[in-house]
Amino acid sequence: MALVQLGNNLRAARKKHFPRDDLNAFALRIGVSRATLQRMEKGDLSVSMGRYYQAAQVLGLEEPFMQLLELPVSLFDD
Repeated sequence: MALVQLGNNLRAARKKHFPRDDLNAFALRIGVSRATLQRMEKGDLSVSMGRYYQAAQVLGLEEPFMQLLELPVSLFDD
């Protein structure tokens, strides 16, 4: 259920960074429809990761987003 958590995090970040935006305003801000934003905030698997990245950019969270699949450095790596 990681995508559900991603959706919850998106909703929380939206409300914190743009508290006056309703769903329509924030959807316009990130370039998606209201329905798509609603699906994103539910963690819907049908929404592309590119859409989540657009939201992360608008929220100033692109750096943590880029670290999603980053492998940790190990002492045993060359």
